[in-house]
Amino acid sequence: QVQLVESGGALVQAGGSLRISCAASGGTFSSYTMGWFRQAPGKEREFVAAISRSVGSIAYTDSVKGRFTISRDNAKNTVYLQMNSLKPEDTALYYCAARFRNGIAFTRSQYAYWGQGTQVTVSS
Repeated sequence: QVQLVESGGALVQAGGSLRISCAASGGTFSSYTMGWFRQAPGKEREFVAAISRSVGSIAYTDSVKGRFTISRDNAKNTVYLQMNSLKPEDTALYYCAARFRNGIAFTRSQYAYWGQGTQVTVSS
């Protein structure tokens, strides 16, 4: 059983930067493809970014391309999301997710493990 704990969420001004983290335990981290999703109030949870277990593949949703960077440190069992040029529409609860398959996945149902989320609020 994999446990995921997100951290680093905060209130930031538009145009600012923030890095959120997700620490994994209870499994072999390097065996998992990791993803970030977000959910704004009243909206569906949506895919943000994912990174394959071998770091051979990375994907982003169009709205964050060029602004967000996903990375992982398998020695620290941690995946990161560096967010630059933040916009008010980036405000959401950000979730970390893991799947025990290689290759990028874009839908919630493809991820077996989820964290509790970390809140990112971007003020205008």
